[in-house]
Amino acid sequence: MSKHNLVIAIGGSSGSIYAFRLLTKIKHIMPKLNVGVVMSDNARINWEIEIGPFIQSEWPFNFYDKNDFNAPFASGSARFITMIICPCSMGLIGRMASGISDDLTTRAADVILKERRKLIVVPREAPYNLIHLRNMTTLSEAGAIICPASPSFYSRPDTIEAIADTVVDRVLDLAGIEVASFRWGNQ
Repeated sequence: MSKHNLVIAIGGSSGSIYAFRLLTKIKHIMPKLNVGVVMSDNARINWEIEIGPFIQSEWPFNFYDKNDFNAPFASGSARFITMIICPCSMGLIGRMASGISDDLTTRAADVILKERRKLIVVPREAPYNLIHLRNMTTLSEAGAIICPASPSFYSRPDTIEAIADTVVDRVLDLAGIEVASFRWGNQ
């Protein structure tokens, strides 16, 4: 059985905790996954502000430069099945909705959509203006799943990590990746 090929793009909006928790959870299920990661410059800046130093060597993933169009997931032939963009800024959503492939993240998203594979976009900005809503509608009509970073509270999360996990676990569910999580009706 081949590994599930997964792209994780970390965009430049606030919400690094979501990316941190996503990478942490995926790190524990790595044997089943082949993971490629790309980060924007602003993602690294926000990580430093919100979490602390980003130490790439702590993560067992294949990292790619934001301008590396030779990364495997820049082509549909590499068969990356799922892409998660977490968190995702409205600027990034706008570029994807307009078909602008000016960096590795937007190129990979374009590839995922053209191949009719799974693109999960986790916007972390609020409120939305009409342009944001139309861009998200365009992406949704093209096949993307829009999963805003809107935490749930029925599991009574008691830490910031547990709150973030309510979003991250939902994203992993959408990606078809098994994760132990609170399930409604299984209290």
